[in-house]
Amino acid sequence: PYGYRVFIPGDTKDEYEPMCRALGVEPFVIGHGMAARVNPLAFGPLGHSWETLDRTECQRRAAIIFSRWLVLIRGLVGSQRVAGQPVPFGPSDAVAVSETLRMLTGFGAGATGLREVTIPQLWHALNEPSTALVTTCRYADRQHFLDETRVLRDALGSLVSGHLAGLFDDHTTINVDWRAPIQSLSLSRLEPLGDEAVGIALTCVNSWGQAMREIAEPGDMRIVVRDETWRQMRLGPEAMKSLDANLRLSRRDADIQILLAHKPSDMLSAGDANSQAVAIAKDLLHLCDVKILHGQDQAVADELGTMLGL
Repeated sequence: PYGYRVFIPGDTKDEYEPMCRALGVEPFVIGHGMAARVNPLAFGPLGHSWETLDRTECQRRAAIIFSRWLVLIRGLVGSQRVAGQPVPFGPSDAVAVSETLRMLTGFGAGATGLREVTIPQLWHALNEPSTALVTTCRYADRQHFLDETRVLRDALGSLVSGHLAGLFDDHTTINVDWRAPIQSLSLSRLEPLGDEAVGIALTCVNSWGQAMREIAEPGDMRIVVRDETWRQMRLGPEAMKSLDANLRLSRRDADIQILLAHKPSDMLSAGDANSQAVAIAKDLLHLCDVKILHGQDQAVADELGTMLGL
């Protein structure tokens, strides 16, 4: 009645499937053996008509695109573990990833049209670094580059060849009708792979969904439902930062963001009691303008009283 459409970038249990079909829309299904593919490194509408843009607008759009990609890669790499600890992603890793993406897209060479990149292409370019990349990243030689980026490359490689291989590592194959009343990406086929795989998938589709919404037609108002956010939170601090940045970058007043969790303590399971991940999670809870609390038992009610000051 108010002109809003709904977008669910990651329905983990097909709970929105009946609503989609009632509104005449078939959900997209992501899973092994399914045709749908999503490239989390897609440009989105910011990449359209690049050759017609002036230099200032190109620089502005590029800053947004590369920032989103870096946040995504940081979150995906940080979701991997070494000896039980999240893989670190430091400033040198950020430079290597950023410069590689600029070279692969052609932006670094001032191309009038940008090439879309996939995660396997990024991994391969880091695995087989060009002389120009080694020099730009200020490494002494090729071997120095390979030694210093080994953990980064191994983390990306595990994403390419792991449980989610073939799902988020190629160009997008779905054509979304954004004028439909609702659109949903089903991730229910990934449930058997466990919470970590689903959390990584949510990180990918949330970043892709943000890219699709960075430019919208006037009056295109949307409710974005981010289901099972606790799974993404449990991947570690970098995944938490990715979710936080993803929400903060969704500044368009026309979009209403909804985060779903089972209970408030889901926010606290993002890390150790005094960790940065838990601090970000608590901030997310407090930054929500509206909180809708369904039936909870007394223990959860007490917890809410403490966390929200009720």
